[in-house]
Amino acid sequence: QVQLVESGGGLVQVGGSLRLSCAASHSISSINIMGWYRQAPGKQREMVAHIYFGGRTDVANSVRGRFSISSDGENTVLLQMNSLGVEDTAVYYCNAQVLNVRTMEWRQYWGQGTQVTVSS
Repeated sequence: QVQLVESGGGLVQVGGSLRLSCAASHSISSINIMGWYRQAPGKQREMVAHIYFGGRTDVANSVRGRFSISSDGENTVLLQMNSLGVEDTAVYYCNAQVLNVRTMEWRQYWGQGTQVTVSS
């Protein structure tokens, strides 16, 4: 069981920056993939960024060049968000995916979410 706690959300003006933090209950070296997702009102949850065991990262096209994901190598994953626009307003969720190598089954864990509101 992996527990995830997000922090760093809030209200920011268009063009501003925020940094979200996700603290995991386990070392991230034991987690195959960590990432950030977001869900805006009336929309489906969408992937924002992933960081893979070994350090490779990817980000959604909608945020490429503005958002970046990183880790401290211990148990924290960060999402740096720059040049925020109103379209980035959403609840942001931290996600962890762990592969059980014995059963080859993936287990997925979610944080409680943190609200990001971008005002014009």
